[in-house]
Amino acid sequence: MKMISTQGALDEFCKAAGSRPFLCVDTEFMRETTFYSQLCLIQAATDETEVIIDPLADDIDLTPFLALMNDPKITKVMHAARQDLEIFYHINQKVPAPLFDTQIAAMALGFGESVGYSSLVKGRLGVTLDKGARFTDWSRRPLSEKQLSYAMGDVTHLRDMYPAMVEELDERGRIPWVSEEMELLLAEDLYKNDPEKAWERLKIRNSRKPYLAALKAVTAWREEKAIDRNVPRRRVLKDDALHAIALQRPKTVSALAKVRGVPSGFERSETAKTMITAVNKAIENADRYAPTLPRVKHMPPNIGPASEMLKTLLRLRTEYEDIAPRLVASNKEIDMIAAFGEKADVRALTGWRREVFGEDALKLLKGEIVLKLEGRKVIAIMS
Repeated sequence: MKMISTQGALDEFCKAAGSRPFLCVDTEFMRETTFYSQLCLIQAATDETEVIIDPLADDIDLTPFLALMNDPKITKVMHAARQDLEIFYHINQKVPAPLFDTQIAAMALGFGESVGYSSLVKGRLGVTLDKGARFTDWSRRPLSEKQLSYAMGDVTHLRDMYPAMVEELDERGRIPWVSEEMELLLAEDLYKNDPEKAWERLKIRNSRKPYLAALKAVTAWREEKAIDRNVPRRRVLKDDALHAIALQRPKTVSALAKVRGVPSGFERSETAKTMITAVNKAIENADRYAPTLPRVKHMPPNIGPASEMLKTLLRLRTEYEDIAPRLVASNKEIDMIAAFGEKADVRALTGWRREVFGEDALKLLKGEIVLKLEGRKVIAIMS
């Protein structure tokens, strides 16, 4: 096991890795007390070697490794990649690509929905992982051999699984299926923290413009403060306080003190004054500043039975195809198909998903397919 804590060693590894076709990557990080994840370890493996990189080492510059992550000739292999991609995007303002996510690939190979790394390693390699070091404080030094061995396994097993998964996907004609899903993870908007869009994280409780304007303003204010201080959002103000401020819309700091959920004494801080100013300005310009809520397409009544039958059909079709149902259609998409049929604007009625499930779903709604019990087994037959 090679631990890299010097620039020379990092440069040497990156130079060698730059000529390899793929790079397996995992990270260990801490986020309990910060807005952004604190990167504590990087595990990396090619088809020839594996290393652990210490990003907390004195005077180490990750630039050559980030160049590998951005190299379009090298496939980055990760499991459940979103958090790792977010970390690298924050460091480098670019999403690493191309990507192969073994969790997505596993769904296309019949391993169920959102399969965990340990379960996948057990299923593909027959290896049982030791989870003893799972809840390590990865920011503390020195790390033990047990901790480093645990961390290294996160990429060496990836390396062992990756070629066979690609081969099996190719044999079954499913490379385009997983590629389509992985492209969604490469959208930069997933990893940006735009304060003006922070309100989208919250559940809207009122559709009136003054409320929406105030909520957008106070949520943007919180986002900016959390980013500036690098603290979790809840450390600035909790979500319930944001909703209460948007509903009551206090015009002064003294009125703010009476709002439920606002910490005692917060109204006396300078930040409270800036927040009140931002909220008042937003309310004054509510017609322009308030966000426009997406139009809700109201569901017709009594779609429950149709939805349940479609879910049963989805299970039948995905069991036959040996693929995770969620990769084909979500529950929300099922409800949309039950409600609107061919007019439903859902991915389940496009591309390969339509071939696997969508066409049969529409036939079921038209009565052209019937579900029936044979013993305790459900089967689909043409009517």
